[in-house]
Amino acid sequence: MNDVLGWKALFGVLGPSTNTVVQPEFDQMRPDGVTNHYSRIFTPDANAVSNDTFMNATLVIAENVIDAVDSVMTCSPTYLVMGMSAITFYGGISGAEKFKNEVAKRSGLSVSIGSESTKEALDAIGDIKNVAFFSPYFPAANDQVKIYLEESGYQVKNDLCLQCKTWTDIAKVNKQTMLSSLKELDGDNIDALIQVGTNLPMASFTEEFENQFDKPIIPINTATYWHALRKNSISDKIQGFGQLLSNY
Repeated sequence: MNDVLGWKALFGVLGPSTNTVVQPEFDQMRPDGVTNHYSRIFTPDANAVSNDTFMNATLVIAENVIDAVDSVMTCSPTYLVMGMSAITFYGGISGAEKFKNEVAKRSGLSVSIGSESTKEALDAIGDIKNVAFFSPYFPAANDQVKIYLEESGYQVKNDLCLQCKTWTDIAKVNKQTMLSSLKELDGDNIDALIQVGTNLPMASFTEEFENQFDKPIIPINTATYWHALRKNSISDKIQGFGQLLSNY
C-alpha cells in the first residue's frame, strides 16, 4: 500500500536549520502525489566575514548532515533531496560523489544534490557551453562551484559573490539584487545563467527573468527539485518556475 498523500514519492529533504527558503520553494514546486518532509541540519547562524570563516561554517553543516538523515528516515521516505548546495560542490566531481555515497550508505536511498542537479539541468537543456553564476557565498566557495562546473564540461566566464554576512541574511536578498546580479554577469558570450545558494529565494522569479534575458536561468532549488522528480520517473511539468521545470 502506498502513502495516501505521497503515492508517487516521499521526499526526505535535508536543509540547514537556518534555511527559510528551501521548504516553501520545494512545496510550491511539488506536484500532486509527492510530499516533502523537511529534516533540519543543525546550523548555528554563524557570521561569515571572510573566506575562512565561511568555509569553516559550511563544513560545520556538513558534519551535521548524517544526524538529519537519521531523523528523516523515521518517516520512511522513498528518496532524499539535499537542500544545501555549497558543500555539494566542494572537491569537484569526486567530492560530490563522496558526499552522495556517504548519504546513500547511511540511508540506503539515492539523493539529489545541487551540484549534480545543476550539471544535469544544463545537459538536459542542451547547446550550452559558457555559463555564469552568482551566489550569496564568499570567493573561496565560488571557486569550488567553478571547479565543479568546469570539470563537468562547462566554461565559467563570470561569477559574482554577494558575500552575505549570516545564513539568515541570504533569505533577505531581494528581487532587484538578483536581477542586478544577473545583469552584471550576462553577456553575448553567456549561454546560461546560474544561481547557487539554497536560501536565496529566486525560483519564483525565474520565468520573468528568462523572458527578460532570453536564455536559460537555473536556480539551484529549481534544478535540485527537478532532478529529484525526474530521477523518480515523475514527469509532471510544473509551470511558473522557468523552462527547466515546465519543458524538461
